[in-house]
Amino acid sequence: MEYKQLDKTTIIDYLENIQSVREFFLSDTIEADEIGDGNLNFVYIVKSLDDPSKALIVKQAVPYLRCVGEDFPLGRERMTYEIRALEKFYSIFPNFVPRIYHSNEDMSLVVMEFLDNHVIMRKGLIQSVKYVNFSEQISTYMSAMLFYTSSLALGSSEKRTLIDRFNSNTELCKLTEDLVFSFAFMEHETNDNENVKDNPHAKKLFADMELKEKVLDLKYKFMTQNDALLHGDLHTGSIMINEEETYVIDPEFAFVGPFGFDIGALLANLVNNYIHHCVVTKDEEFKEWLLETIKEVLDKFSEKFLNFWSEHKDSALLVDGYMQANSLNNYKIRFVKNILKDSVGFAGCKMARRVYGVAGVEEIRGIEDITLRHEAEALCLEIAREFIMKYETIESTDEILEIIRNAG
Repeated sequence: MEYKQLDKTTIIDYLENIQSVREFFLSDTIEADEIGDGNLNFVYIVKSLDDPSKALIVKQAVPYLRCVGEDFPLGRERMTYEIRALEKFYSIFPNFVPRIYHSNEDMSLVVMEFLDNHVIMRKGLIQSVKYVNFSEQISTYMSAMLFYTSSLALGSSEKRTLIDRFNSNTELCKLTEDLVFSFAFMEHETNDNENVKDNPHAKKLFADMELKEKVLDLKYKFMTQNDALLHGDLHTGSIMINEEETYVIDPEFAFVGPFGFDIGALLANLVNNYIHHCVVTKDEEFKEWLLETIKEVLDKFSEKFLNFWSEHKDSALLVDGYMQANSLNNYKIRFVKNILKDSVGFAGCKMARRVYGVAGVEEIRGIEDITLRHEAEALCLEIAREFIMKYETIESTDEILEIIRNAG
């Protein structure tokens, strides 16, 4: 089918020809409204006028960066990789991925379950909402997705097929390389330049060559390591949540990359929220809950990843009988520890890029009081630098929490 950008009127005509959608709505009259406020794509909610509880989400990519406009061309093929990632993740652990009712790579379009009882996690955390099941659920999601798409679970040919299926997502990978690892650490037109102007923290960041060397090391890992299938942009704006359930959405940046990148992205966003509460709400109880949650997420990830690994005797990496049990166990523990080390470095890059780079986060850039905002930026950059400079030597989650607590 030839690509055509849809709007809230033409979407209805399109959906009326999709059997799975017709079966969902039956004979109901439906209408569509645009609800998306993301950086990349258009998102619509399609509702039944006869039964408002029945609704689906339609997401379509357009050939430009939505938050900038048609002056910033961007291939719509990113939706191809989102569709493939959603389907792959759903096949591994459907508990944490919305159900897909229809997808069309030619139209760069997907129709999926509407999570009407869930909110974007970032917004809930800003309001000091505690999600007590989150650490258990997201650690299961990350450990399962990373393990079962890696050479620790897959055979060599399966892994290479997975790489071939996802690693043509070159445009969004390049976007990450530029925006996360490069532009935000230098003077660049895409940055929040009104804020950069005459800002001593920005000048210090841009002149920090010791830091930039470490960032280059991490960028090289991002560009060259094909460890596992990543979500590619796993922040708290890509998580729909309530007190019972956690769903991961928006994997348009999906590619086969370094184990630690998704974990680091999530860590960065939880720390950004901690910073918001340090500066704005000064909610000490919630800050402690966030720190406990960070520790639980990382520790449970390690435990579950190792448990999945214990169930697999053969893979592209290991042949059963190759090592004695003791040595193999030590190897596995060191392997997972190195994943968490890298995740801390990636978290630092992700935090720093949100300060002055394009597409800031609400926790920091959304602070209206300019004095408080600059305080939050300084705290964010301090923690980010510690993460980047020390990630290779960190041995435990307690050391990560110590860096966060000691900042400011």
